[in-house]
Formats: sequence, structure tokens, C-alpha cells
Amino acid sequence: MAPKVVPARGMRDVLPAEKARREHALRVIREVYRSFGFDEVETPALEELSRLESGQGGENEKMLFKVLRRGLDPDEPLKPAEAADLGLRFDLTVPLSRYVATNAAALRSPARLLQIGPVWRAERPQKGRYRQFVQCDIDVVGEAGSTAEVELVTATHTALSRLGLAGTTLRINDRRVLTGLLTGCGFDEADHGSVLITVDKADKVGLDGVMEELRGKGFGAGQVEALESALHRLLPITTLAEPAALAAALPDAVPAEAVERLGAIGAALALSAPELPVVFDVSLVRGMGYYTGPIFEMALEGSGSSIAGGGRYDGMVGRFSGREVPACGFSIGFERIVDHLQLEVDRSRAVALVHPADAPAGDLVRRQRQMAEQGYRVALVKQVKRMQPLLDRLAEEGYGSVLRARVGEDGAVEFGDPAPLAVPGS
Repeated sequence: MAPKVVPARGMRDVLPAEKARREHALRVIREVYRSFGFDEVETPALEELSRLESGQGGENEKMLFKVLRRGLDPDEPLKPAEAADLGLRFDLTVPLSRYVATNAAALRSPARLLQIGPVWRAERPQKGRYRQFVQCDIDVVGEAGSTAEVELVTATHTALSRLGLAGTTLRINDRRVLTGLLTGCGFDEADHGSVLITVDKADKVGLDGVMEELRGKGFGAGQVEALESALHRLLPITTLAEPAALAAALPDAVPAEAVERLGAIGAALALSAPELPVVFDVSLVRGMGYYTGPIFEMALEGSGSSIAGGGRYDGMVGRFSGREVPACGFSIGFERIVDHLQLEVDRSRAVALVHPADAPAGDLVRRQRQMAEQGYRVALVKQVKRMQPLLDRLAEEGYGSVLRARVGEDGAVEFGDPAPLAVPGS
């Protein structure tokens, strides 16, 4: 028996019906984001490895696909770290930061940028998680005020609503709240990254699981107990309507500006997207190390996970340009939303042109072109002995009518009138 031929592990093929659904979603997302003034740009799939391993990508830096340097001597022993100089991007934010630094003179400020493309992570494949997947990002670069966060969230909420994804909720926090909280509980700054990786698991393992893991990492009982007490006090606070109450519950190490910023974002979203519930969640971390301020995730009711996420990353562009540039972004997890979409297909303009095998190609394609120029989608379908299974498949693919052709005595092709094509089971 011949071996089963499948895509590389963690990759997948996309069949026509799913491809149509994906392209519909991308079209809607692009239209909405462009209507909010975002301009689409494109960056290379490959970046220099040093840029991808800057220490800002969190756990994703451990999942890089690395590319060997050209011209290596196959007989020369090399350490893996010396053999690669490029890597496939693991997200779109790092490449965009480099892009802005490279093209600053050609971009107006603030720049509102849209980028859609595949990214790669060498993680363990599982249901709904692939090694290659598409991200849809919008970023505001050069705007330090909360207008950036409010615009990003409102535009993304509008795009998801336009796709029919109702029931979204925004969870929001601020990295300065988290780092101030950890400092107030006695954790050294050098340990913040490790502690936040564990706190980020709160929605999966619960608060008890978080504390158990922190103890297992060797942190002091006083530090862990102080954090546990603080989280028990803060987790019930979910509204941003009373920033003073939130500030009173936080340690003095949390800067007042962080709480004020969260309150301003919540108040503005109540005007720009009043139908979107906004929930403060002190356990929201976001895994990337480059976040510097407000962070947020959008969840879809019944999905079991977030479908979009982002935040402020004011230090990233400066790592490449040498000057501080404020920046904030929001990314739709495209693979996570596609399965929730229902695509309404316009079957009235899709025609299957069924023809005999000996029909002259010129006559067939001339008619196909004429109908295409009139706005129809026309598929040439060669006649077979058992037509019904083929017609059923065409109906399932969105074709609404069938146009039959035959070859006349003079050898010319004659066409009948279109007949409706019924969807099986309808």
C-alpha cells in the first residue's frame, strides 16, 4: 500500500469551500480596517535571527523556525547557534517594528498600519493550533495617548461584528499594574517574567494552581502569600467605572498613571463601542515581553479562548531605530474565528456549464467569457455517465444553476436555458 500523503506536521491544506470562507473573512476585515483609516503594508516572512531573539517575544522565541546560512561547508562542524542567521517570523509585531524603523521617513505620524499574513511557530500541533497560521494586525505607531487603544479596539470589534461574531467581551489590564503588583508583593524585578508566565495560566489552572507552581519555582512563602492575598482582593474588581476603587486596592508600587489610563480607555469605549462589555482582569498577562502598558484580549462567547489580543509596546520600535516611538497594536487570531463563520453564498450568479467531451473549446470558452463579463461565475463541467453526484457536489460548492450544452449537427455548440440546481437535502 502506498504511504498516505499528507502535509508536513502542523501544516494543513485548505479546500475550496474553506478557502472561500477564509477569503470572505479577509475581505470584510480589510474593508472595515481600511474604513477606519488603516493602510495595508507587507513585511518579509524572514527576519534576521538577532531581531527575532531579542528577548521580547516571550515563549515564542523558543519556537522559532531557523534558516541555515547559505554557503555552509557540509564537512565543517558547527554549533546550531552558529549555523542559522535568519528565522521565520513568529508574529507580525516584531517585523512591523523593524519596518517602521526602516521606513520612518516615508510614513506619516501617527501611522495607522494594517498587516495580514502567515506566521510560523514550531509548537506542538493540536486541535485549532497549527505551526503556520494567519494573523490580522492593526497598529497605531506614533500616538502616545489612549486614542490608539480605543481606535484599535473599536475597529476590531466592528470587524468581528460585521462578520457576524456577536457576543464578544474585552478583557483589559496594564503591564504596569502587574509589575507594580509584583514589586509590592516583594518579587525582584529580575523574577517578574517568570512570575508572569505562571500568573498567565490562571484561567487554565486556577489561582491555587498558580500559587502551587510559584512555590515549586522556589519563591518565598511571604512573596507567594502576598500575591495570593492581592489577587483574591483584586480579581472581584472587574469594572473600570470607578478607577479610584481600583487604585485603592493596588499597592503603592503601581503608578497612578496606569490606573488613570485604564479608566480613560474604559470611558472612551463606552462612547465608541457601547455594546462591547469591557472587563478589568488583573490576571490578564499576554505572553509577549515587549508590552509596556495597557494590554487587552477579546473573547467570543462559547469559543473557550480569546480570538484577538494586543497592547502597547512603546519600546519595540526604538530597539531598531534608536529613538523612542510609542506604538500599540491589536491582532485577530484568524484561525480561531474562521470556524465560527457562516458564509452566505450568492448562488444566483454561479453557473455550471455542462458540456459533452467533444464540444469545441473555442465555443465553450467564448460563452464562458461572455457570462463572466456579465458578472457570473461559470465553471466548465465535462459531462459524465453519472451526473447526479457531480451536480450534487457543484450545488454544495455554491453553484445555483446548470446550463447544458450539446454539439449540433453542424459541429457548433448549442446552449439551453439555465435550470436551477438544488442543494442535496434542502
